[in-house]
Amino acid sequence: MRAEFDVVIVGGGPAGTTTAIALAKADPTRSIALLEKASYPREKYCAGALGGRGEKILGELDAMPDVPSVPLEGISFAGIGGGRKECVGPIGRVVRRVEFDHALANIAAQRGVTIVENARVDAIHAAETRATRGVRVATSRGEYGARVVVGADGVGSTVRKAMGHGAGRYRAQVLEIDTESVASDLERSVIHFDLTDHSFTGYYWDFPTVVDGQPLQCRGIYRILLDERPVDLAARFGARLAGMGLDLSRYRQKRFAERGYEPDLPLATRQMMLVGEAAGIDPVTGEGIAQAIEYGALAGPFIADVLAGRTLLTHWTDAVRRSRLGWDLRKRTRMLPLFFGDLRAPAERFIVGSHGSPLRTGIRHFAAHRHTARDMALSFVGASAHWLGHHLT
Repeated sequence: MRAEFDVVIVGGGPAGTTTAIALAKADPTRSIALLEKASYPREKYCAGALGGRGEKILGELDAMPDVPSVPLEGISFAGIGGGRKECVGPIGRVVRRVEFDHALANIAAQRGVTIVENARVDAIHAAETRATRGVRVATSRGEYGARVVVGADGVGSTVRKAMGHGAGRYRAQVLEIDTESVASDLERSVIHFDLTDHSFTGYYWDFPTVVDGQPLQCRGIYRILLDERPVDLAARFGARLAGMGLDLSRYRQKRFAERGYEPDLPLATRQMMLVGEAAGIDPVTGEGIAQAIEYGALAGPFIADVLAGRTLLTHWTDAVRRSRLGWDLRKRTRMLPLFFGDLRAPAERFIVGSHGSPLRTGIRHFAAHRHTARDMALSFVGASAHWLGHHLT
């Protein structure tokens, strides 16, 4: 089978489907194919926290999936200086990707996008001849040609490799399980981050979730690979769970990797571009769903401009850098040494002890709430006081 499209998107997660939906809205005349290597509904390992930023974008695209979820109102943080919980009202929800991704793909199909399931990509070839201009994507379902190929295929991105990029500097290892609730769990409207274990560069989490209609807890360990020290995630995670009265061996263990954003990485060639985790997500927390959606919402109108001759695909890197998303990702990349370097302890004390409540500021950002001048001023004063205290002692 051989088929021709204006755009072929490789990867059927939130980044790929949102790109398709946003492009279909920007220019309904374009032919779009979305290649998914599995068959929906397919499981995707992920803690499932979808912040208000992602909800807002999907709402503007009239594409918010109606799937089971746990509404959130706050975030809890535990660090070396103690613990703190902040609740500010609706901030997002926890979803299961097996349901969320399927529903979003169905919305894309309703907008005229051709969804091709069980299409494993075997090779990608750029063609530049008088007879053929574009990219050929060879898959287990046949060959697909396109003027533009979008890599939305996650941490193992085939498109990224075809562009000549390696695995990346900011990679992470993750292990998660789903368990029953325990007495120490917080209310189900709060997600919890535990950074008290400084023996590795990362954190533990406990998120309320719903699996087959049952209220459970998604728990995990996230480690960003900033050094070469070997870390036994299962041993550390198992010890934490044991302290909660849980036995790791009783649960299905789900391992996966993540990739953080690199500000200096080119995200496009003349015919291929990257979005979502293929391009890079938040390396500090590993948050990816809302950012994948934001990538897609930015990419859709951009690709429409490329196809109309108003810009070049190679300008995609700068388009991301100039966007709110790019600013946010650069800022978070610069914060890696703060969270997981020499300043980790004072940073944690600042988060749990500052009157300016940087945790509340972070929650507002996650939720797409507007920051008040008072919140920003208090955060600045608190940060300055902690910085002075750290450097004067």
